[in-house]
Amino acid sequence: MTVTSNPRTDPPRHRSGGAAHGNTGAPRDRRRRRERRRGRGIRTALLVGLALLVLAAGGAGWLYLKLDGDISTFDSGGLSDNRPDAAASKGENILVIGSDTRTGGNNALGGGEKDDVGRSDTAFLLHVYADHRHAIAVSIPRDTLVTIPPCKLPDGTWTKAQPNTMFNAAYSVGRTTAGNPACTQNTVEQLTGLRVDHTVVVDFKGFAELTDVVGGVKVCLPQNVYDNDLNPHLTAPGKLLFPKGEQTVSGRKALDYVRIRHGIGDGSDIGRIKRQQAFVASLLKEVKSKGLTPTRLLPLAEAATKSLTVDPGLGSAGKLISFAMSLKDIDLHNTKFVTLPWRYEGSRVAIVQPDADALWAALRSDRTIDGGNAGGKKNGTADSGTSASPAPASGEGIDVAVYNGTAVPGLAARAAVTLTGNGFTVTGTATATDQEHPTTLVEYGPGLEDRARTVARALPGAELRPVTGTGISVVLGQAYADGPAASGSASPAPTAVPSEVADGARSADDNPCSNLTYG
Repeated sequence: MTVTSNPRTDPPRHRSGGAAHGNTGAPRDRRRRRERRRGRGIRTALLVGLALLVLAAGGAGWLYLKLDGDISTFDSGGLSDNRPDAAASKGENILVIGSDTRTGGNNALGGGEKDDVGRSDTAFLLHVYADHRHAIAVSIPRDTLVTIPPCKLPDGTWTKAQPNTMFNAAYSVGRTTAGNPACTQNTVEQLTGLRVDHTVVVDFKGFAELTDVVGGVKVCLPQNVYDNDLNPHLTAPGKLLFPKGEQTVSGRKALDYVRIRHGIGDGSDIGRIKRQQAFVASLLKEVKSKGLTPTRLLPLAEAATKSLTVDPGLGSAGKLISFAMSLKDIDLHNTKFVTLPWRYEGSRVAIVQPDADALWAALRSDRTIDGGNAGGKKNGTADSGTSASPAPASGEGIDVAVYNGTAVPGLAARAAVTLTGNGFTVTGTATATDQEHPTTLVEYGPGLEDRARTVARALPGAELRPVTGTGISVVLGQAYADGPAASGSASPAPTAVPSEVADGARSADDNPCSNLTYG
């Protein structure tokens, strides 16, 4: 029988002229061809995607390498061997120094000779509480009289301690154009009893570029400001620099704003500090409003690293950006700015005690402006409030006088803060007639032995000594000065930052026109 083909039912022949495929083989073959084409497409997409990832990673790697190349670090060998205990506080402390160095093109922005000695124009200690949701920046007036501890010189030798010296002189020790950040850090650690975890120095140029990158910062002026307000040596007002009221500034204009001292308010450095605090608050607000993400941080980091000098712990782009990202959960309202308790002493600034030591004790204990406990763990989880250390002695109803029986300045004030935080009433502090006491003595009159024992429990290593007089007195010895209590690790958790300090605090979310002057 002859079989004829049916074009409607028979499968088509292969176009190359080969034999027809069977009915069951043709669909499977078509599926195979489609799968091969799909497989080639997937492989192509994967290769393209992989290539893009490699390019992106290479670009990020190049940028990180570029940032690393821009970061300058200072010699950590200049840090003191006698530093506060790192475990004294759960929080972190970052010293921020505004340098008026004239090198690297900064003389065009700040005036002066490019080979002039580097100086610190402003400084504040930023305490990031352990819960990483609160922070406080404490400004240290540059004219504050402090003791500058021994510091390392460029030739490797060390200076002697310099008592009753202006704070900003620490940065100029060694008289180099780069300044001496390590000496300033040593000074702050001795002054506060807090260990500084990181130090960051920003110069004029870096500051100006930062404000450009964020698109400007909102500031406020109580009056018109002219050329001679920035430079009082000018005999005429000159051109108008800033009109009265709120405005946005960046670059050189931002730098001029934070440097203006004369012609606004009383023309003091304290008044300028208030405006600088307002400026930094506005800068933080601007950065936070744009989102603290790696994408946003990279342009900031690129601008900042060109003019930053940091400690070795922040000496890479990865470390710097990682540190910045760790601050992203801090709320603006919970970011406070205060000034070290101060008073005028002639043309200089003296530290007010015991308020200053109470402030540092509050920071060591991670207590906020209102006395809240922000001492949660560093991963942001809340602290249970329990502690392996024994409960401090309760001094309720016990009066005590404190005397410094050593040559260590400020020791009686520090002990007074400890005792007051434990509920004791300190009736006064003074220097003992003998300043060579090896141990701390708690002297007590008849019938006061039990109360004296309570005092001794609050002062590690103290010994009891009965006397014929009345009342209870503490004579601090060298053992106390050398112990952890004097450096702050055993300080109590005070109820709050001193009200005289807290009352003048600024929050980062405050109106830029508020609280711009002191008094």
